[in-house]
Amino acid sequence: MTLDAHQEKLSFQAEVKQLLHIVVHSLYSNKEIFLRELISNASDAIDKLRFEALSDPALFESDPNLAIRIQFDTTARTITVSDNGIGMSRDEVVDNLGTIAKSGTREFLSKLTGDQKKDAHLIGQFGVGFYSSFIIADKVTVVTRRAGLLSEHGVMWESKGDGEYTVANVKKDSRGTDVILHLKEGDDEFLNEWRLRNVVTKYSDHLNIPILMVKRTDDGKETAEWETVNRATALWSLPKSAVTDEQYKEFYKHIAHDFEDPLIWTHHKIEGGNIDYNTLLYLPAHAPFDLWQREAQHGLKLYVQRVFIMDQVEQFLPHYLRFVRGVLDTTALPLNISREILQDHPSISKLRSALVRHVLDLLDRMAKDEPEKYATFWKEFGNVIKEGPAEDFANRERIGKLLRFATSHTEGQTSSLDDYIKRMKPTQKKIYFITADNVNAAKSSPHLEIFRKNDIEVLLLTDRIDEWVVGHLPEYEGKPFQSVAKGDLQLDEITAEDAEAKKEEEKKDHEQQQAFDGLLKKIKDILKDQITDVRLSHRLTTSPACLVRGQNDLGPQMERILKAAGQAVTEAKPILEMNPEHTLVKKMHDGLDDAKLSEWSHILFDQALLAEGGSLSDPAAFVHRLNKLWLELYK
Repeated sequence: MTLDAHQEKLSFQAEVKQLLHIVVHSLYSNKEIFLRELISNASDAIDKLRFEALSDPALFESDPNLAIRIQFDTTARTITVSDNGIGMSRDEVVDNLGTIAKSGTREFLSKLTGDQKKDAHLIGQFGVGFYSSFIIADKVTVVTRRAGLLSEHGVMWESKGDGEYTVANVKKDSRGTDVILHLKEGDDEFLNEWRLRNVVTKYSDHLNIPILMVKRTDDGKETAEWETVNRATALWSLPKSAVTDEQYKEFYKHIAHDFEDPLIWTHHKIEGGNIDYNTLLYLPAHAPFDLWQREAQHGLKLYVQRVFIMDQVEQFLPHYLRFVRGVLDTTALPLNISREILQDHPSISKLRSALVRHVLDLLDRMAKDEPEKYATFWKEFGNVIKEGPAEDFANRERIGKLLRFATSHTEGQTSSLDDYIKRMKPTQKKIYFITADNVNAAKSSPHLEIFRKNDIEVLLLTDRIDEWVVGHLPEYEGKPFQSVAKGDLQLDEITAEDAEAKKEEEKKDHEQQQAFDGLLKKIKDILKDQITDVRLSHRLTTSPACLVRGQNDLGPQMERILKAAGQAVTEAKPILEMNPEHTLVKKMHDGLDDAKLSEWSHILFDQALLAEGGSLSDPAAFVHRLNKLWLELYK
């Protein structure tokens, strides 16, 4: 290796400096993961070479035998991890080792607390890769050359992890990358053949690339012979009976770059049907930090006939299952498949349908057999699953079975729609729901009064996406969804009155309508700019008034979401419903002068708007009217 004069000193990106500090100080208790991360990077580099060589076999140069090599030198106190994969050019070295290109990095780093235990947990979800080298090394040297470039285009990168690094041109005869770790004092435990072998077996036994170490004599001297340390067999191609839970877990950590075990997984080998494939799919225990980043990439690793083709392939799973990690290996696609060809290949829809079925089957089993584990899943990914009814029409009913909601009858718990239906009243034909900003606001809504009186359970939809969900899932198991705050509720089914009582109630309603007709007309005229109508309410028992939307109108929660997103929203004027049994409404009916009636009408409207979580257009006017009313009451 000959050093070129073209050498420059550069500074790390600010995010890299912060991450380096946290990695070194938060992950010290699990130092051995540095080797897993470096082997994982080396494996990715070899996979990329395999893929690029499909269209350009010359990239193999004169070395077609792909492998990862691990060496250590007790005298120099170094560990070297080498691969003959794709390698890097000078620009790629600076981009890959001096910066972090992940979307949402700054937001992620802002969540770190300084608590080593908590930060280690978060970093595990973020993935640290190459920078884990500095857990045990006080200096790291990288020597690399991209496949296809001449030997004089090698690059050497070096840093002590102190905020700066140097990059120089070097001569490197072989393609690929060597990572040389200069160990810190006190970390000599890794200058041991069996220690390194054990780490490889523990974390990387599943890789389908041979990991080689020099064979040593009984007295520790190196021989000229290399031997394979791992099984070097594609884990997903093995029968399930031949794979242990630990091997499944470590393979997940490799492909997901996650420090934690997966929540659950499913492994399938399908042969002899319309399409042949192997797949191993995982659900993470925690949501990745970039789950809600629009530009973040998600998807599966794609292999064709055991040959790695590409990473993060999104075509095989819909967006609402973007949290799924895993691999797909199939014979149904050509080796020269590209992302462009993937869009139109006839096998994609069949593979996608099969993989979605496997994931939904897994979720069904978990919900049925391991409800506590499913509750953990729902807490992390429930709002993503809620995107499903709109995105995946064919599986809408299956997704509905997986949904969970708080209800007026489940304190601190969530309920499936199936369980809600089991608890429905014998005469109840609809699934009732209310949308609100939070559970307390939903429970205290005036719209629930008649339902509470008749012990009718109502779904409390408090997540931003919920109203959108029921808009795309209009019914479940033949039972339509009905907002308690929309339309003219047909309450006969829930009040369970006998024929005589029903007749008496209808008579009372008719008499009240006649008695209050004049008042309702006056209030409608007073509030004509804010409402479409005023009517007597059958849903109120203790509140004086509430606002009701048209059956097909947007709810107030959805209106606020669309406005916040900058979308133009045509606001639908609500209907003001008034409770004829309430003292305030009776007082208005008994006779108020026009000025007082106007003041009271506006107050009732504003109160109803606040009760549904809305914002007053003129808060100062509301306060002024309320104060004026109080002064009149206490004269």
